Amino acid sequence: MPKTIKNNTIKKNPSMLDALFPLVVLLILLFFAVYLFGDDSSSGPNQIALMICAGIACIIGLKNGYQGKEIEKGIVKGISLTLGAILILLAVGSLIGTWLLAGTVPTMIYFGLQILQPEYFYVSCCIICALVALCIGSSWTVAATIGVALMGIATGLNASGPITAGAIISGAYFGDKLSPLSDTTNLAPAVAGTDVFTHIKHMVWSTVPSFIIAIIIFFFLGLNTQSTVSLSEIDLLLSSLEQEFFIAWYLLLPLLVTLMLAMKKVPAFPAIGIGAIFGAVWAVLFQQELILGYTTNDLSLFNTNIKVVWQVMFEGVALNTSNPLINDLLSGGGMGSMLNTIWLIITAMTFGSIMEKVGLLQRVVESLLKLSTSIGSLISTTIVTAFGTNCIAADQYIAIVMPGRMFKEEYEKRSLAPENLSRALEDGGTVTSVLIPWNTCGAYMQSVLLINPLEYAVFCFFNWLTPIIGIMFALVGFKIKPLLKRETKLKNLHTNVVV
Repeated sequence: MPKTIKNNTIKKNPSMLDALFPLVVLLILLFFAVYLFGDDSSSGPNQIALMICAGIACIIGLKNGYQGKEIEKGIVKGISLTLGAILILLAVGSLIGTWLLAGTVPTMIYFGLQILQPEYFYVSCCIICALVALCIGSSWTVAATIGVALMGIATGLNASGPITAGAIISGAYFGDKLSPLSDTTNLAPAVAGTDVFTHIKHMVWSTVPSFIIAIIIFFFLGLNTQSTVSLSEIDLLLSSLEQEFFIAWYLLLPLLVTLMLAMKKVPAFPAIGIGAIFGAVWAVLFQQELILGYTTNDLSLFNTNIKVVWQVMFEGVALNTSNPLINDLLSGGGMGSMLNTIWLIITAMTFGSIMEKVGLLQRVVESLLKLSTSIGSLISTTIVTAFGTNCIAADQYIAIVMPGRMFKEEYEKRSLAPENLSRALEDGGTVTSVLIPWNTCGAYMQSVLLINPLEYAVFCFFNWLTPIIGIMFALVGFKIKPLLKRETKLKNLHTNVVV
């Protein structure tokens, strides 16, 4: 068995059995979690499964010569990578709460019920989210703002929740993937060694066909879906919204402010945080009747407003009206609603960090690389590896960076332009992250759209068509860009420079 020496400790390279054993156990435990707990599997069972497998991976690392402190530092480093996502989740929880209280979400639902037709609803969701994401470069922000309202409209129209979530996610990820404002769209070319606009131009070949097919599927799904909601029921819902909330077009300003901040490339956490505060102010200005009826405590007007807004930001809205549909539709939000998702992210990153730190993840990738004898198989392997990393490491950024580092040299050896690698990383890493329940993206979408990834994944047509089309194009050799001779000379010159 080959050995490496690091920090005066002899470390054995992991065997394939070492690398696969935690993964096999994880798949078995996750299967039983879904079998025994159903939709509640992400509310604790999945977290326990991930922690058990993290312990198994840790034991394997200790067996191979890694020190406990090394592994612990790897865990801390891995979890620290998700702190930005955790802060965004907390901000989104407050934003949903204040926007419900302010009437921003009810207003979007009110106008949406009047404008969107049931037969064109799914395709409209997909296109709207694609356009907004293309402008702001953030699928998460689109889901937390436009997506929440569209899910409410779907309830009002009695449309399918999973299909609606699939349409929202398909559109949001298409726009995010082609937007130069997106963090992943900038990260992939940076890892591969190309510029963002060359990357986007090359990515169009796998992205646009996938989106067109998805649009067509959503169009026919809408035509084949018979709405069971009558005009009188929609009118009743509209009147209930008017009765419980003050409705006006200017209640949409918190949404416009948040989207403008995103377009100005303000980071997601402060942009969403400002949107949440804006919603709180709007609630105090325009929803006094709702706020005063929210608490029975004998407080002054000033203290009542402060308490209710404060409570909504951490606990969310809990309506208790005579209309059960309104109660279900417009209750939720708050930082507290995101804690289960944060728990899932932390346990998933613990498992992924140990797998990466003790070399188990790299062992799997190295074995896959040996099977990549042709250019088509190399690109296909990259896509599959990025998807697999999403499953194991539970984070799309790791799914871009780690395979990018490992495959970059091989692409150069085979005289392939770096945009081939960057496109493969996005095809396999960015868009598939949302399909995995314990991935940061899958957990986020479940917390915002309130639909389990196991339910909506099959309807995220864009997200699973993109890697399939990417693999098909790779195998037939379509739009694989070679490295130009001049670029090859420059890379060789750079490699031969002695510092």
